[in-house]
Amino acid sequence: MGIVMLDVVVAGGGPTGMMLAGELALAGVEATVVERRPTPQLVGSRAGGFHSRTIEILDQRGIADRFLAEGQTVQAAFFASQALDVSDFPTRHPYSLGLWQNHIERILAGWIEELGVPVHRGREVAGFAQDDGGVDVFLAGGGPMRARYLVAADGGRSTVRKAAGIEFPGWEATRSSLIAEVEVTGETPAGIRLDETGIHGLHLMEDGRTVRVVVTEQQLGPAAEPTLADLSQALTAVYGTDFGVHQPTWISRFTDATRQAAAYRSGRVLLAGDAAHIHHPAGGQGIGLGIQDAVNLGWKLAQVVRGSSPDSLLDTYHAERHPAGARALKYTMAQSAVQRADVRLTALADLVSDLLSIDAARQRLAGLICGLDVHYDLGAGHPLLGRRMPDLDLAGANGPLRVATLLHEARAVLLNLGEPGSVGLGPWRDRVQLVDASYDGGWELPVIGAVTAPTAVLVRPDGYVAWVGEGTPSGLEEALAAWFGPAAAAGT
Repeated sequence: MGIVMLDVVVAGGGPTGMMLAGELALAGVEATVVERRPTPQLVGSRAGGFHSRTIEILDQRGIADRFLAEGQTVQAAFFASQALDVSDFPTRHPYSLGLWQNHIERILAGWIEELGVPVHRGREVAGFAQDDGGVDVFLAGGGPMRARYLVAADGGRSTVRKAAGIEFPGWEATRSSLIAEVEVTGETPAGIRLDETGIHGLHLMEDGRTVRVVVTEQQLGPAAEPTLADLSQALTAVYGTDFGVHQPTWISRFTDATRQAAAYRSGRVLLAGDAAHIHHPAGGQGIGLGIQDAVNLGWKLAQVVRGSSPDSLLDTYHAERHPAGARALKYTMAQSAVQRADVRLTALADLVSDLLSIDAARQRLAGLICGLDVHYDLGAGHPLLGRRMPDLDLAGANGPLRVATLLHEARAVLLNLGEPGSVGLGPWRDRVQLVDASYDGGWELPVIGAVTAPTAVLVRPDGYVAWVGEGTPSGLEEALAAWFGPAAAAGT
């Protein structure tokens, strides 16, 4: 009996891998997740939440409330110690969400379980071989799987990326930090401390006995897994005591190394999340970048697997997400650099903080941090083109509706805001929704400001605008063909 051909194997069941699997499932494509961890949620408080654009994306899928119900909304866009208030941004979510990664993963795991996504835990992808027809995925200690495509969401040390021979250029680490959840016998001072080595912090967790520790090491640590003794030594160097640390739930080491894959695709193998880019966690970009990768890739991969779009559509994934990732990585490097009490860096941070008191400067940097300024290069035209579609409150034929609600099924929308019948879908009607609605308010984009109201908008499943109507349907068929397959295929 031959090996069953799967649609997509996702290597890695963290936030990026689960989000991608959910996107594929919504599009009717079978995604199988392979995760090396034997049980869920072993990551504890490794990451602490995400910013506005990620919340918007979750809202587009109808699951944002699950995260908002458990987290805390805060103004958490920062440069150095300067908070950048985004409460005046034109978004339904003008804030960041504080929520530990174990909760994020649990909620996402519940969502993909509802969607019927199979997750194989305690299995690790050890390599692959691809040909014109698919990918043989080799599992450590087990038989192979065969799939049409393989997506690496297996972290910064990605086995899949290495096996694909994709270069991972960037900047070497200059310092390392330990992060852990441990019990203590001594009283710990809460809060953040900066010194010439770096940033340190102690935070009492919800159970009242476990402390989340982040401490920068005095010297760059080795690539080996850290021990409790390493943590004790690092704490003593900074605080003069290790607070009697014991019973670690987990300990990990991270650095300020910054790298980005030279290509996000090699044939039938694609990279997402930390497999595509690593960086210092300063600024809270990690989970959000991965989720945005997943949502950009998911609908495109689904269309290629279903045969409605040519394989070349997948090249737009690298074209769009690589520049967006590079901009975010530049911010994390800058933010990391000023997280130490060096007099020269402090002077730089003070100067930038002064400049950020100018509204335009604040908005520019905050838009980058929150992911609200992402602009995919889809050509010249209306300022909406290539940017996120605002989540407007519309008046539809059956009453009020939101743009985000229209995207819950991860299906593209042609939103007609002009006379009914003034735009149509033709042979694309089976794969794009046509919605007639009206909107009487102003149109405003983060950082950009007010823009001219369009008469129609083609919104991709990831929430980005692929075509803007300005009184005529000119260019609509070309946009539909480019993103949703040729007319002949659409009509079959």
